[in-house]
Amino acid sequence: MLKNWLYKMGSDPHKSWADFKIGLTIFIAGVIAIFAGLKLWIWLQIPGVLMLALGLIFAAKGYLGIFANRFSQTLNRFEQANDKAKGNNPKD
Repeated sequence: MLKNWLYKMGSDPHKSWADFKIGLTIFIAGVIAIFAGLKLWIWLQIPGVLMLALGLIFAAKGYLGIFANRFSQTLNRFEQANDKAKGNNPKD
């Protein structure tokens, strides 16, 4: 079950990378809004905090997808090495 979830999550690393970049951009915009709220208008900090949370969620989802892709590749290599050591590798 965990392996299927990993493969599903990491199936499209380009989309995960795009999600991470979008989340990072939203997060940085939230930081800028919070700092602008200190000098310009205090109520600008509320949308800034919301943007921080939204950016964090997007970036975490993207990072998790990238991690799942890398980890599933490692699992595949490990399984192939085990199959080869046992002698039941159909690719030989």
